[in-house]
Formats: sequence, structure tokens, C-alpha cells
Amino acid sequence: MNNAFMKEAIRQAVENVRSGRGGPFGAIVVKDGRVIATGTNLVTTANDPTAHAEVNAIREACRVLIAFQLAGCEIYTSCEPCPMCLGAIYWARPDRVYFAATASDAADAGFDDSFIYEELKRLHPERRIPFEPMMREAGLEPFREWTKKTDRVRY
Repeated sequence: MNNAFMKEAIRQAVENVRSGRGGPFGAIVVKDGRVIATGTNLVTTANDPTAHAEVNAIREACRVLIAFQLAGCEIYTSCEPCPMCLGAIYWARPDRVYFAATASDAADAGFDDSFIYEELKRLHPERRIPFEPMMREAGLEPFREWTKKTDRVRY
């Protein structure tokens, strides 16, 4: 845990708002005591709903490390990660995540993700955006091919 790294993530979030580039979120990825990647929220300027600070920082860190996982890394983020970023963090597998503001603080500022957690509890057809399964048997074919590969990279 390093206060300087968290201060930098928060500073980037503040600067992101002041500059008009995006929302009030910043994240940095640290490896061996050194910042290897940063990210801010660029959802509205990039017209990309996945352009959250943590996702942008993870993408950059993986590019720098030439790896798809962040073993040996820590993520410092200005706010507790949303459900999407939480998923990206688990797939990236850093050693630890530190956050400053909470999800409740974000909700108070208009960034309430609690509805997503509630949606996940609903049956597919009862969600705000209905999910409908189709062609399952055909959809299994890519998995059959994957399991036959002897040189597959597990992740």
C-alpha cells in the first residue's frame, strides 16, 4: 500500500474532470514499485461504454508487459470498481486492488451501478434488457474445438 500511488490515481481523476476528457475516475497499475500504466474514464469522449479508468489502465499495463494477466501488479483506483471493472480485474489477476471512494460515494454523485447487481439476480427474460438463449448446440462447437487444441493457452 502506497499513499503516493493512490494520490496519483485521485489526481488523474480530478484532472480528467477539469480537462473535460471524461468522468471522475482514475486508475494506475504498479509493478515492482513503479507505475507501468495509467487510465482515466474516457466513456463520453471515446464514445465507448467500456472506457472506464480501470479497464484503460489494465489494457495499457498488459500492452506494456506483453501479457494478458497482471501477476505481480497492484491496481490503485480512485473509486471502488464497478461490476464491469471488477470483472476485468478478476480476469487480469493482479495481486491486489486499492480503492479510495466507495461505490456508495459514486452512487451519490450519479454513478449508481447497484442496478447491475440486481439485474444479475433476475432470470434472463425478466431483465431490463432481455437475454434470450438460442442455437446452444451450435454454440458449443467453438468449445469443442478449444478442448481439442493441445497448444491452447489457458487463462
